[in-house]
Amino acid sequence: MTVSQDMLRTNPSPPGYDPEALAACIEACFDCVAACTACADACLGEETVGQLRRCITSDLGCADLCDATGRILSRQAGYHPDLTRAALTACRDACRSCGSECESHADHHEHCRVCAEACRRCEQACEKLLSS
Repeated sequence: MTVSQDMLRTNPSPPGYDPEALAACIEACFDCVAACTACADACLGEETVGQLRRCITSDLGCADLCDATGRILSRQAGYHPDLTRAALTACRDACRSCGSECESHADHHEHCRVCAEACRRCEQACEKLLSS
């Protein structure tokens, strides 16, 4: 059992979504934060940093939205469906955009490939909750 699953299980407030899918999305969000932050940092270390400005900006924006979304999803007391849906939509869209940007550099930068995969997992996790 993951920390997210444990916390949802022990929270006295009922979750707004299926607990398993919710925990998976929370984890995907925070994994994406780590991947995007590390990717932006790795891009800054590349010789071709000037060509990676868009990737860096995309990474940092995506990390910020994933962090906010993971935090919003972790709060079940006083659950706000409209706020949650807006956060999930923004996070999904940021992950889609960042994933595409990182994929365009993945042949030359392994960190971009890893980041793109994390973005795609988070995008799918957000979409799953939005569809439920």
